[in-house]
Amino acid sequence: MRKWKLFTKIQNYLHVFFASLTLAFIILLFVFKDSLNELASQSVRSQIGADAITPQRAIADSLFNYKKNGLSYSVTFLEFGATGCSSCRQMEQVMEDIREQYPQKAQVVFLNILKPENQEMMKYYGIAAIPTQVLLDNEGNEYFRHTGYLPANQLIKELFR
Repeated sequence: MRKWKLFTKIQNYLHVFFASLTLAFIILLFVFKDSLNELASQSVRSQIGADAITPQRAIADSLFNYKKNGLSYSVTFLEFGATGCSSCRQMEQVMEDIREQYPQKAQVVFLNILKPENQEMMKYYGIAAIPTQVLLDNEGNEYFRHTGYLPANQLIKELFR
């Protein structure tokens, strides 16, 4: 009987220990999510071969370098996502708000990562999770990246900083 009580007590302590360990792990994941996402993005970028980087760089340059292509936009807002993703659907309204408020300043581009024609661009930018917002300056250089839902007011602050 005494052994049984000891066993039950140890079992209870183990439950508390593993629950605490799980909670600590979840907190650490949340705290380091940006670092983990950057690591995953670097991994995705490293998977694209050198023979694929040059054409993707040329495509991105021709589309988003407004000093070269003569378009008048000052920034590009790339939204990488999918139509079946709930956070991506929330970002649709944000994209629409940016299009309406800044039609001459910001080019808004949605890239559905499920479409084969967008896979290479996704790899080129190192997209590891969706939705991901990438902001480019008027020369096509990335200056901001965020993964997850980002409200329009916060995105606007980043667009024109």
